[in-house]
Amino acid sequence: MKTSRYIYSIYHIAWMLLLPLLAVSQRKEKSREWISMPKSVLLDKIKGGWAGQTIGVTYGWPTEFVYQGTFIQDYESIPWNDDYINQAMKAFPGLYDDIYVDLTFMEVFDRIGLDAPIDSFAAAFARTEYELWHANQMARYNLRNGVKPIEAGHWLNNPHADDIDFQIEADFAGLISPAMPQAASAICEKTGTMIASGDGYYGGVFVANMYAQAFYRKDIHIVVKQALSAIPPKSKLYRCISDVIEWHRKYPADWKQCWWHIQQNWAEDVGCPNFVFHPINIDAKVNAAYVVMALLYGEGDFFRTMDVATRAGQDSDCNPATACGVLGTMIGYDAITPKYLNPLKRAEDKVFSHSAYALEDIYRLNFELASANIEKHGGRVDVRDVHIPIQVAAVAALEENFAGHFPAERVKIAKETAATYTFDFEGNGMVLSGYLLKKDQSANDRLVQAGLYVDGQLVETANLYTDPIDRRPELFWCYKLADAKHRVEVKLLSPDQGYGLYIADYLIYRSTPSDLKQ
Repeated sequence: MKTSRYIYSIYHIAWMLLLPLLAVSQRKEKSREWISMPKSVLLDKIKGGWAGQTIGVTYGWPTEFVYQGTFIQDYESIPWNDDYINQAMKAFPGLYDDIYVDLTFMEVFDRIGLDAPIDSFAAAFARTEYELWHANQMARYNLRNGVKPIEAGHWLNNPHADDIDFQIEADFAGLISPAMPQAASAICEKTGTMIASGDGYYGGVFVANMYAQAFYRKDIHIVVKQALSAIPPKSKLYRCISDVIEWHRKYPADWKQCWWHIQQNWAEDVGCPNFVFHPINIDAKVNAAYVVMALLYGEGDFFRTMDVATRAGQDSDCNPATACGVLGTMIGYDAITPKYLNPLKRAEDKVFSHSAYALEDIYRLNFELASANIEKHGGRVDVRDVHIPIQVAAVAALEENFAGHFPAERVKIAKETAATYTFDFEGNGMVLSGYLLKKDQSANDRLVQAGLYVDGQLVETANLYTDPIDRRPELFWCYKLADAKHRVEVKLLSPDQGYGLYIADYLIYRSTPSDLKQ
């Protein structure tokens, strides 16, 4: 009996010593904010996100970049019918690049798991054979030609780093990170940094965070504001979206007033070599502004959101895809307007081009990945419900593309040259646009090396290809030069009579804005 009481006393003392520690642990657990939802609701929101993207991009199909620097008037009808999505998938499979590029990264998670490293995503992206443009194509070229994934999207290596590309491909990161914006941003870091940097990267982080927030927020205004907290306040994208929020507050009933202010304050493109000094604007900031404008003025109505995002113009298929994907996540699949949901249901078994997945496969895969991601970040998945620890958004590091570089002039050339081309310019940077020209079209495609010389010094040797999948979007570029006169020479290092250069134009940057006022 004494032994028993002694053991009990030791146990009692130990328990009393541990009790405060356990109490602290419980308090910490209680202070952590959680959200629980039935699995059926989680699946409904995931389906709503993918359905919204697919419906939105299809609705904007006929208008992509048709309306440049203007909006679509109210009296102009936008087509839709009961089988429109099937028709679009057959007529223009490339329309769905918003989705099948996402699926390239989703497949890596499916194959390797949520801990897949950046190198795995880079390898998968580099292997793709679908046609790409702008930042995507430049990133793929970089990856195929030895640039490290973490550097492939940097603006010094990718003149398209501020373009919209990653912004329209980051949906999946938020859709597999319900109520977990930090997890969404971490996925962006492994996928987006090889495509973009600065505002081009922030656009993707912002979109992914909107999706993550949309899983448990019921007010689209809060979704937008909370997602914006992941973006560094000194960045241009943050300031642009903040302006849109303020303009919506000032003109709550007139989205066109907001549109005019976006155009006046944020429509100047600095980076994209194709569209500086051009009415087309593929910059991430201005197109993200149209997305946010549509979400705020749409006020939770699916059609209104989609219609405003489309009528804003520019990338008018990608923008409604993003806006409707975020809203579809918030309201859920079953709440999408039947006029637009029913045509989608008829196409859910159709495999997207350049992919092994149809929508019905994506729903299942995304649900599995989201469930695994919840558990990875300390949540629980039981028979009926999921229990998610809500995360506070983490602010991305500040980085500004093209700082101190102001477009000064575009010099049009538009001619074929032999093995070398030389020009002079005054400024601190330049982009030379053109391509390797195969004179004998019956000859096999092959790699031709070219050198960039600035002021007599070899700056870079690049691999040039004639195949559109392998192509380098711009021949050469260089930034951060002394703002002075420079001589540039581009030379084929392995001259072949079957190949030459086509020089389209060159874009000149200077360290101060041009003052054209006379």
